[in-house]
Amino acid sequence: MKKSKVLVVGGTGYIGRRIVKASLAQGHPTFVLQRPEIGLDIEKLQMLLSFKAKGATLVEGSFADHKSLVEAVKKVDVVICTMSGVHFRSHNLLMQLKLVEAIKEAGNIKRFLPSEFGMDPARMGDALEPGRVTFDEKMIVRKAIEEANIPHTYVSSNCFAGYFVPNLCQMTVLTPPKEKVCLYGDGNVKAVFVDEYDIAAYTIKTIDDPRTLNKTVYIRPPENILSQRQIVEMWEKLTGKKLDKFSISKEDFLASMEGKDFTSQVGIGHFYHIYYEGCLTNFEIGEEGEEAATLYPEVNYKRMDEYLKLYV
Repeated sequence: MKKSKVLVVGGTGYIGRRIVKASLAQGHPTFVLQRPEIGLDIEKLQMLLSFKAKGATLVEGSFADHKSLVEAVKKVDVVICTMSGVHFRSHNLLMQLKLVEAIKEAGNIKRFLPSEFGMDPARMGDALEPGRVTFDEKMIVRKAIEEANIPHTYVSSNCFAGYFVPNLCQMTVLTPPKEKVCLYGDGNVKAVFVDEYDIAAYTIKTIDDPRTLNKTVYIRPPENILSQRQIVEMWEKLTGKKLDKFSISKEDFLASMEGKDFTSQVGIGHFYHIYYEGCLTNFEIGEEGEEAATLYPEVNYKRMDEYLKLYV
């Protein structure tokens, strides 16, 4: 079957750059939106040029220029948007509404994957303020996609390993604690942790798959469905060193939100839903969804003990 032509919007971002590489690796003609807004950000420009050297096509287009977006979209079959939706980087989710309008006008796209790549927002209707803004905005984008009858796939990739695993799920740091670790409650609530390159590989596999059309794909590699306590134990086994463990109750954890800045409050709310409510694993995938590891068993996904070895 002929491989779909793919346009990646947000290709220099954390997940976007991996999506570009996976698209090229899986043999898709790959286009990357080059936005004039990068200005003097030479690292982004050099990354774009590195994609070009590997075979990608750079396409100029701006969210401030509707016509340029339409022209970019007309060059491809599939659009994948990976614009950031986290407040500690940049939060641009609603800019996708301009992309939806361009896709609607172009009329040629057979699959659109908006920027999701986290918790399933459709399951987060009762999320805490102020963190619920992330899910509310994703649902606004979904509504626009569906009202425009744009063929789509939503990707719920759960916890990016780089942000949640080496730090043993601790907030505000990215590297492993050396002496003590805070457990959320009893530390036994299950979450899902996924290597970022695996997220990209699974995502690209969905775009030509009729089984994923107009569905949510959950990336839940079975051996990576783990509790925080299991992640800590993996680290202790790798290092041969026991950490001092202390627990924070859900009440005290939520109380810690008081007086924090907006970004921290958003993070605390999201951590609460993951590690106290178990929002990533407390449901069965129904007919509206598919599970990536089941669909694509050929992907040899990275286990988290392997991921942690980088940090020993």
